[in-house]
Amino acid sequence: MSGLARGWVKATLGDVINGFETGRNIKASPKRARDSEFGVLKISAVTWGRFRPEENKALLRGDSPYRHERVRSGDLLISRANTTELVGAPVLVDGDYPHLMLPDKILRLLYDERVIVSRYLLFALRSQTARLYMEENATGTSHSMRNLSQPKLRAVPIPLAPLPEQARIVGKLDATLSRVDACRERLDRVPAILKRFRQSVLAAATSGALTEDWREQFALSGRSFDRCDYDLPPGWTWSCADRLKAAERYSFAIGPFGSNLKVADYMDQGVPLVFVRDIRARSFGGPGTRFVSTQKARELAAHSLQEGDLLITKMGDPPGDTAIYPLGSPPAIITADCIKLRVDSKIADARFVGYVIESPWTRDRMEEITAGVAQQKVSLERFRHFPLPLAPRDEQAEIVRRVECLFAYADRLEARYRTARSQVERLTPALLAKAFRGELVPQDPNDEPASALLERLRAQRTERAPERRRRKATGVAPG
Repeated sequence: MSGLARGWVKATLGDVINGFETGRNIKASPKRARDSEFGVLKISAVTWGRFRPEENKALLRGDSPYRHERVRSGDLLISRANTTELVGAPVLVDGDYPHLMLPDKILRLLYDERVIVSRYLLFALRSQTARLYMEENATGTSHSMRNLSQPKLRAVPIPLAPLPEQARIVGKLDATLSRVDACRERLDRVPAILKRFRQSVLAAATSGALTEDWREQFALSGRSFDRCDYDLPPGWTWSCADRLKAAERYSFAIGPFGSNLKVADYMDQGVPLVFVRDIRARSFGGPGTRFVSTQKARELAAHSLQEGDLLITKMGDPPGDTAIYPLGSPPAIITADCIKLRVDSKIADARFVGYVIESPWTRDRMEEITAGVAQQKVSLERFRHFPLPLAPRDEQAEIVRRVECLFAYADRLEARYRTARSQVERLTPALLAKAFRGELVPQDPNDEPASALLERLRAQRTERAPERRRRKATGVAPG
């Protein structure tokens, strides 16, 4: 906190609070408390930047919170235990919740309103300086549960501005960050919109709507299509994976079962293995690729893979993600829960078949050929004969061309979204850093320096210390 602005002072959390209050480690039901029930907060109630009262567990019958444990409007709460990235997360409570109580892992900061504005303290605890201190000073052997002691929390650095300037900073941050939050909310809608766009493209492609104008051009040129049943476009037919496979041996296969491929067979080099995760990511040959020996690959020849093969996930929620094994890729072996379909190029384009399998029409009906509780898996035998709409070969090429153009457009939008989202995520830390350098709002030379205010309050606390010790000695318990 070097180079503080005029009138500012280096302080700590202990300088601006009168202490902490917390609750008990109390047994509770795993279920959320109903409106008429008492509940104890979970750590997740204070984790994600705003107070979430719904994150609670119902107290057991007969238990109720003490007065000091009840959640009140204006409470500044902070977690003393969480992951490294989230321990010390602060929130301000915006209402009274008399039926909710603090647990032992959430602290109420008794901030002194004479020296600090509550929202200023909230922002200060979210600043990079405070976050780095808390992450470095949290203790514990597990990354998933780190702890901050009260002495460590008292030492969290707080750059303290004059009290009137704190109010100006809070006003500016609230106004600016509300716009940042609104921008983030709008951006967060983009992935769902792009997903719906891609699904709409596939629906149009595999129903014939995408190339309706293309067919009309052929009709005008004198070419005719025979009508077929099931509301398929003219010239389209029903087919299935078994009819689309090439005549080559092992054109249609699933990955080997555990008896054929064990973890012990994995190697750091050799013939690459393809997993379900590779198909979903449509990325092959990355840093996490595993291999088997050439000899093992010969044993698993029935599960071999070559460039241009269509890959389908046999498991998932839902199954049916597809990918084309890229041109120029080395021969590989598919693993369990992967399906390989080597499409006969005279009948169909593998990319078109992949679009059909991922289309909403097919996805909606995939449940009919899946089974399982923990993981839904496609029945391979039923998938062999699962009906797939098939366009004429030349129309498939036009569909693939149009889909790829539209998907490329969606990919560009997605890249722009990721760039914008990254920029928005950098705005809040940058604004907080600027605020706590004293550069966000104009300074007023008439403001009382924070050092003078802090010294006066320290003197008052020292004078009242004997009285507090006498009160503590009476042993009065909270009501």
